Amino acid sequence: MTDTLRGEDAALVAVQSTLAGRPGVLPGARALSHFGEHSAGWIAVSILGALLQPKRRQVWLTAGAGAFLAHAAAVVIKRVVKRQRPHHPSIAVNVATPSRLSFPSAHATSTTAAAILLGRASGLPLPWLLVPPMALSRLVLGVHYPTDVLTGVAVGAVVAKTVEAVPDRKETGA
Repeated sequence: MTDTLRGEDAALVAVQSTLAGRPGVLPGARALSHFGEHSAGWIAVSILGALLQPKRRQVWLTAGAGAFLAHAAAVVIKRVVKRQRPHHPSIAVNVATPSRLSFPSAHATSTTAAAILLGRASGLPLPWLLVPPMALSRLVLGVHYPTDVLTGVAVGAVVAKTVEAVPDRKETGA
């Protein structure tokens, strides 16, 4: 067996060697990791929005529920796929993780769902502002392969669109 870098391992090392040494990048990536853990940060934001805008409570709480459901979907997929996290000796793991399972990134999944749904609640272009930093942070931290992150974004988008459709059905009586 050889330790030659190939494919996604090489991509992770390239991302880490380009970004991880820059000032503030690792602390920022770790902060995003802690904020997104188990979708807790997104749930907190949605609760705060519901408290600050009681007339729009439902849309804010829907965003929190969507983030949590996206996280749950990622956990179920992880347990089915059972892909192990990156472990090549050239990849620096810069944060602790709750499991050894990697595919898909639950952080990317819940952040994408939260960004879409909170964007709807706030009227801001949150997917463009929130998803890229969270996705990139997972690579900088060395805890996910690029395909874990891309799949997480896709799953999060599907969950958000599904959650968005539920209130629409209630409003139309369908």
